Amino acid sequence: MPDATTNEFAGGPLAGVRVADLTTVVMGPLATRMLADMGADVIRIEAPEGDVMRHYEPMRSPGMSAFAMNLNRNKRSVVLDLKAEEGRRAMHDLIATCDVFVTNVRRGALARLRLDEASVRATRPDIIYCVANGFGSDGPKADQAAYDDVMQAASGLASMFSWHGDEPRLVPSILADKITGMHIAFAVAAALHGRALTGVGTSIEVPMAETMAAFNLIEHLGGQTFEPPFGGFSYGRVRTPHRRPRRTTDGWIVILPYSTQNWHRFWEFGGRPDLIDETRFAAPAARIEHADELYALMDDIVNQKSTEAWLDYCEAHSIPASEVVELEELRHDPHFEAVGLLCDDQHPTEGAYRYVRDPIVFDGVPSPLYRHSPRLGADTAEVLVELGWSTDRIEAILAEPPEA
Repeated sequence: MPDATTNEFAGGPLAGVRVADLTTVVMGPLATRMLADMGADVIRIEAPEGDVMRHYEPMRSPGMSAFAMNLNRNKRSVVLDLKAEEGRRAMHDLIATCDVFVTNVRRGALARLRLDEASVRATRPDIIYCVANGFGSDGPKADQAAYDDVMQAASGLASMFSWHGDEPRLVPSILADKITGMHIAFAVAAALHGRALTGVGTSIEVPMAETMAAFNLIEHLGGQTFEPPFGGFSYGRVRTPHRRPRRTTDGWIVILPYSTQNWHRFWEFGGRPDLIDETRFAAPAARIEHADELYALMDDIVNQKSTEAWLDYCEAHSIPASEVVELEELRHDPHFEAVGLLCDDQHPTEGAYRYVRDPIVFDGVPSPLYRHSPRLGADTAEVLVELGWSTDRIEAILAEPPEA
């Protein structure tokens, strides 16, 4: 198992792949961190002032925020002023050595920086060229700015709260950033497989709005799947406001009887065996049709017993259930402790810290931490040496003030 004192990881399914990472905020850096966790040599290029997420509290020292610690592990950091000619030359020299170029810079800016697809492919013809923006390039919103909050609104996600009589709301998670980031990572991995078979590079576009709309419609396209429509939008089981955590005598729990046998067991333990033969709840289709009534009945039943009693019974009878766990409690959760999801380590400049490992496990081995999150520009000289730059050129670009 490699460790972060070596800065080397010869294993991983993406070992030998080099990625030029020109991304900002969370969506792109998360995607490239996933690639790095799988063994790719990810070189993150930032402007001299660094990505904005480096400067958000909390942090122990400037430029090394919690976001930076979480998003930049297993990467190398290079600072280039892409508005300057020498910075652009360095960027193209780097691209010439890379298998993948990932960016969420808007298309107009890429063209001005000579990092549009044609320019990049002129430098490296077989490169995987991936652009992730807010909206697809063929639509009227192609050039609009986009962040997670906007994407939750544009994709229909925020409106779902109105199904429960609430005003539109945002999910308290940067869900659009993270889901789109995962799409970027698997699209790049797929494109690398395709190139291995054909020798030809791929152009990838991952728009946030389309990604989130498609994500939301997996279950909610519903009867609109058919033409003519065979019912309305949405999936009744998850649309009902009664789909929620339930109070027990001493806490909160989520119980999801799913199979007909699950429901029979639930009715028995809950003191309502009379509902076993209830036609409204007898079969899966009937339970979905009457989801409001079915789930409303659960509150009074669950509230009659303790959390522990329900969990013990559900486990014994294979009924899916979990107590409601606070985020702050995850670190000490017995399951997550056993699998080592949260890891403690020592950063060379930031001291003791904690990170969440990638949950994917290959051949029984979790993705390792082999390179601590670097300080801004920590690897600029090292990477330029690899590109064959002379000491004088490296010193000049390191000393060069950014263009206004």
